[in-house]
Amino acid sequence: MPVAPQLLPCDGCGQLADSQHIALRLQRLGWATRFRPIHIQALLLGGISPLRNDEFLYNPDGRFEGEARNLLSAIQITTEGKSPESVLNEFQKLGLMLVHVLECPLSAGVSPFEARPLMENQLASTVIRIRRSLKPD
Repeated sequence: MPVAPQLLPCDGCGQLADSQHIALRLQRLGWATRFRPIHIQALLLGGISPLRNDEFLYNPDGRFEGEARNLLSAIQITTEGKSPESVLNEFQKLGLMLVHVLECPLSAGVSPFEARPLMENQLASTVIRIRRSLKPD
């Protein structure tokens, strides 16, 4: 008889998570860490990390869709004719860092109504992470 995967609360979002969920979170943390400014001048705080990697700002494939495209447009960083790395380096040089209260996308079947308590529960740990780890100037 097959064994059901063990689900544990993810410390990045509070959702019950399997190993694939944790692997995606660690991958995205690695991507974001690579372009973290030495001195964070402005911390940009999103609510929920986007579902698709193409919309995740720090994705090294750099398709910059959805949230990533909107953010880059708002701060007037163009992507046309630039490598993803040069776009992210430009973002980094401005001293900007994007983080989300829920570091992971919502799991399948989680409604926006169910997301609110997850965000409320993660807010305190997000503030602690900002103060201890990110230390914006």
